Amino acid sequence: MAENSVFAILLRSSWWISVVVGAIIVVLCLALLPKDIRFVGAAGSLPFLVIGAMAAKRQWNQPSASATEALLAQAAAMSSRDLQAWLTRAWQAEGYTVSPLQQSSADLQLARNGQTTWVQTKRSKAGVHGIEPLRALHDAASKADAASVYVLLQGDLSDNARVFARDKKIVLLQNLELATLLKKAPIAV
Repeated sequence: MAENSVFAILLRSSWWISVVVGAIIVVLCLALLPKDIRFVGAAGSLPFLVIGAMAAKRQWNQPSASATEALLAQAAAMSSRDLQAWLTRAWQAEGYTVSPLQQSSADLQLARNGQTTWVQTKRSKAGVHGIEPLRALHDAASKADAASVYVLLQGDLSDNARVFARDKKIVLLQNLELATLLKKAPIAV
């Protein structure tokens, strides 16, 4: 699906928007079309209702905007060791086996279903992330046959780093995705 198609945009939006669009189509078809084709026209709302259901399923366990802000603020206030422990519990709740790595470019190794993922958390509080840490992480993970690479971010990527991450398929864990993951594990006191 094209990134800026109507359905892709609706899939990224709140679920209820697609449902409202579908309902408007149904109401307009029932009100304006001749009796013999009303229901056929109303069937045109089905893609919007399906997209609404898909978006609702995706958004079901996501934290609200205020909860996202609170989770990210808690994460930002933690030491990198405490944040790493919180992330470890969250990934374990998702069924990953998490082990520390003694690498300069990655901190954690996740394993599940024969797939390996390397995670970098130590630069999570940097304001701007450049291309060099991403390149080092990608090179090290590639040598270790890591199936995917995550980089934990609470700052912004430089333009070159964003292009590199996209080209090398480095998954950037930040904002809502990060808060959704952190929500899966309670904070240890």
